[in-house]
Amino acid sequence: MSRKRIFRLSVAFLLPLAGGIALLWWRGPNWGTVANAFSHVHWEWIVGAVGFNMLSIVVRALAWNTAIGEALPPPHPRFRLVFAAFGVGLFGNVVLPGRVGELARVAVLTRRMPGRKVWATLIGSVVAHRVFDLFPAIALVTWVLLTAKIPSWAFASLVGVVAAGVVLFTVALVLARRHNPTALEELGRVRSLIQRARFGLGVMRRPRAAAIAGTFQFLGWACQLAAVWAAMRGFDIRLPIAAAGLVLVLMNIATIFPLWPGNVGLVQAAVALPLVSYGVAYGHGFAYGIGLQAVEASVGIGIGLVFLAREGFSYATLKQIPAVDEAFSSSPPPAPGA
Repeated sequence: MSRKRIFRLSVAFLLPLAGGIALLWWRGPNWGTVANAFSHVHWEWIVGAVGFNMLSIVVRALAWNTAIGEALPPPHPRFRLVFAAFGVGLFGNVVLPGRVGELARVAVLTRRMPGRKVWATLIGSVVAHRVFDLFPAIALVTWVLLTAKIPSWAFASLVGVVAAGVVLFTVALVLARRHNPTALEELGRVRSLIQRARFGLGVMRRPRAAAIAGTFQFLGWACQLAAVWAAMRGFDIRLPIAAAGLVLVLMNIATIFPLWPGNVGLVQAAVALPLVSYGVAYGHGFAYGIGLQAVEASVGIGIGLVFLAREGFSYATLKQIPAVDEAFSSSPPPAPGA
């Protein structure tokens, strides 16, 4: 990588980070209130939140396993390998920009399936897995719109999420149904890769498998909602579960575009601001946002580190995995130690 590009990437990273720190300092919470909230945490509820987050990861991995089973011909990778790859992907998404974790999980499976051209197909399965997130997301947003106290500034964002979800699902469904049985060797390299990626969307052509994958994703979101609510109780915020649903939706919106590592500060503001309408002090809600993000990050990083070591990957190896816009390159990601 040239020095010029390194400089541009550094500026692109540091400027938003500096802006976030300045905004946090200028419009941040009352830090005394934040400290007081942490001094009264009910840790048994926090442990429960961690447990729900771990369960969410398991059922989401089962959804991806279903998508892989429909995308690839036998033999299929065992679930324990799929779960390991999913864990490495979680770690990559937390510590690296550009959603590199989505490709990291593909890299884990690819090196365990030598001699099989599965790179692009597995990327398609990742896309299918993410598409099935749209169903519970839209259901959650609709429920929140009907039941929660929504600030006026958040209403347009929630409606936009529903509209974008419908569009994305329609596009994915069209691509999945344009299944061309033409022999891959008769296609050019780029067309072959695109065709293989479409194979990864195979689960969307089979109603039974799609229903199974969608059910697992619904369960995953339900577990995450339970984790948000349990963490809320841990910080002695006793609100209806609709408020937890609002927090979950806005927290996910705040992390769509990674402006700086973890979007720390922005996430906490997205959590604390809607809780003000429920009578929760901004500083108290901000502390809850810190705790909630710590719960989610600890689970993702903890599981990821275990499987990162088990699969022989390192942090340096993850950094060599291509960015999302290079996902359809002809070469697979580097092997550990390369």
